[in-house]
Amino acid sequence: MSGTQTRTADAAAAAEVVCLGESMVTFLPSQPGRLADVPSFGRGIGGAESNVACALAAAGHRAAWVSRVGADGFGDHLVEAIAGYGVDTSGVRRDPSRPTGIYFRTATDRATDVHEVAYYRAGSAASAMSPRNTPYETLPVARVLHLSGITAALSADCLDLLHDLTAPRPGRPLVSFDVNHRPGLWRDADASPQVLLELARRSDLVFVGEDEAEEAWGVTGAEAIRAALPEPSVLVVKRGAEGATVFSGADGVTTVPALRVDVVAPVGAGDAFAAGFLSATLRGLPVRDRVRHGHLMAAAVLTVPGDLTGPPARAHADALAALDDEAWGRLRLGPGWTGDDQEVRTT
Repeated sequence: MSGTQTRTADAAAAAEVVCLGESMVTFLPSQPGRLADVPSFGRGIGGAESNVACALAAAGHRAAWVSRVGADGFGDHLVEAIAGYGVDTSGVRRDPSRPTGIYFRTATDRATDVHEVAYYRAGSAASAMSPRNTPYETLPVARVLHLSGITAALSADCLDLLHDLTAPRPGRPLVSFDVNHRPGLWRDADASPQVLLELARRSDLVFVGEDEAEEAWGVTGAEAIRAALPEPSVLVVKRGAEGATVFSGADGVTTVPALRVDVVAPVGAGDAFAAGFLSATLRGLPVRDRVRHGHLMAAAVLTVPGDLTGPPARAHADALAALDDEAWGRLRLGPGWTGDDQEVRTT
C-alpha cells in the first residue's frame, strides 16, 4: 500500500462520518439586487456533503470529506477552508485537467423568497468521480457514509459510484442519503425520479422533503412517502414550517414541530438539519432529540448569510433540545442566537 493509501485508510478509520460529494467555491453578493447589478462578491464555500462534514466537525465529531477538485486556486481554497473546520480532507483528489466548480448567487428577497443562482460546474473535477478513481474502498470502517442525490446527477460515472457505495455488502457502514432533488442538474430529468428512488431504497437513513417527494415521485404527505420508501430503517420527512416526521422501525412515527426563525438566508439549512440529526444519532439520543438537534443546527445556518456557520455549543443545544413541548413551541431564534452571551427569545 502506498503512503497516500495508508493516510487515506488512517483517515477513514478515524472518522465517524465520511461525506462524499462535490463542493464548490461560492460567491456571495456584497449587496441585494439582480446578479446583473451586484458590483462585487465575497468568497465562501458550498456543497451539500461538505456542508454536513463541516457542521459535524464543528460540533465535535470526527468527519472526513471525499471528493475531487481541480489543481487550481479554487481547489486550494476549498480544501483549506473545509480542513479549517476540522474535517479530514486526505481523501480529496486533485484533477489536473478539470476545474473546480463555482457558483454565484444573489441575496434572498425576503418579501418573495426569490434569489438567483448561476452555476459553473459543468465538466468539473468532481463530476469525474467514479468507482475507478475515488478512494472509497476504506470507507466501510466509518460509522456513517453520507451521500446525496446531487452527486448522482453530475455524471454517469458519479451515478456508478453511488450505485457501488449503496450496494449491500458485509461491513457496510450506515448509509445516510439526502435525496436533494435538483431537476436542473440532470441531463435526463425524466430518469431522475426513478434513480433517486432506487438510491433511497438502498440506503439506511434517508432525508427527503415533502415538496421534493411530490415533485419527483408524485406522492403527497409523510405516510405516502413512507409507503413509497419502506426499505430504509429510518426515514426523515422534512415538512418545512410544519417540522419533520421520522419513521423508525424501533420508535414508530415521531413528529417534531419546527422552530420559529428570523431567516437571513435559506441556503444550507437542509444540510445543517442532516448534520444535526446525524450528530444526535451518533450520540445515541432519542428520535425526538435527533430531530430537535436538526432543527437547531438548521436555525444556526438560517440566521447567517452563507451556507455554513458555527453551531451552538453542545451544552446549549442539549438544553434547548430537552425543553418541554410548550417551551420548545415558544422559542424564536434570530441572528446571533448561537453565541454564549446571547439570550434565546420566547414568545
